[in-house]
Amino acid sequence: MNYKTLTINTALPAKPRARVLIIYTGGTFGMVHDAEGVLLPFDFSLILEHLPTLRNLFLEITVISFDNPIDSSNIEPEHWLMIGNMIKDQYDKQDGFVVLHGTDTMAYTASALSFMLHGLSKPVVFTGAQLPITEPRSDARENLITALEIASAHGGGKPLVPEVCIYFDYELLRGNRTKKVESMHFDAFSSENYPPLAKAGVKIDYNLPAVLPSRGGSLGLLSRFDTNVSILKLFPGINSSTVEACLHNADLKALIIETFGSGNAPSAAWFVERLRKAIESGLMVVNVSQCPGGMVIQGKYETSRALEEIGVISGGDMTIEAAVTKVMLLLGQYGVEKAKKLMREPLAGELSIA
Repeated sequence: MNYKTLTINTALPAKPRARVLIIYTGGTFGMVHDAEGVLLPFDFSLILEHLPTLRNLFLEITVISFDNPIDSSNIEPEHWLMIGNMIKDQYDKQDGFVVLHGTDTMAYTASALSFMLHGLSKPVVFTGAQLPITEPRSDARENLITALEIASAHGGGKPLVPEVCIYFDYELLRGNRTKKVESMHFDAFSSENYPPLAKAGVKIDYNLPAVLPSRGGSLGLLSRFDTNVSILKLFPGINSSTVEACLHNADLKALIIETFGSGNAPSAAWFVERLRKAIESGLMVVNVSQCPGGMVIQGKYETSRALEEIGVISGGDMTIEAAVTKVMLLLGQYGVEKAKKLMREPLAGELSIA
């Protein structure tokens, strides 16, 4: 995939206080209406025309734009790898990174990047918009300006937020703790199981105890994904044919089941037995709650004790976005057996230890 590079020195003639790379992938943020009113991606080289206040940040900004910006519903692991390679290639030249991304799958991409960027010690801030930057009431301007401020923020000579995060509607959230919860209002994202890393008002208040410590060393990029993964969302009345259809895939290596409450599932013998056979044949099965908050505690109730006994892995308080991307990356990098072990361990702050 090709991409375009543009450098904007907003500090001229002064020395820039920091260097930030913007990666523009597409999404609502950079859309404009054509003559017929259809939304199309705009030329990012015109960003200063839409956002002249960028000049007041005193930053050296490099923009890398996908040659063909995409709707985030079309995001694939190959795009995650492309973003990861852009960050790795520019890592020593930049103080921070801002990724402009469509909101629909932003939490998936942010989660994936949090696991891919091994040894990260600089900010990677995802942001976007619910309304295009060309709209009078757009949230794009504030989201981008504050994301750039956060990506360039230092304290004691070190970045304040050296992790992958999402900035949206005045809150900075850990990327792999976040999910999209709103399509019609500006507060599009929520992080029920982890507090905000910062809140932006008259000034930006950082919750530094909640921020991951800098991991130091050189940046490594984990790049192999295995997409032979499926999700089974449980519901009252689910039958054996539905479960069998999900499991009847010779290439399937991992199944994530979205359970009720704190990890509960039907205790019907056919259901437990079918999962047991699948696990014994080598399938990795992970238990993630349908609830946006709280966590899976297998064995707390009778309806989850059987899952624990047959070898289902508790997803703890992971989001479905974090669980899916983590499973795919671990399978691709290490295979099923090591993936089973690492799923139980927090790799990038995505999981609390109960």
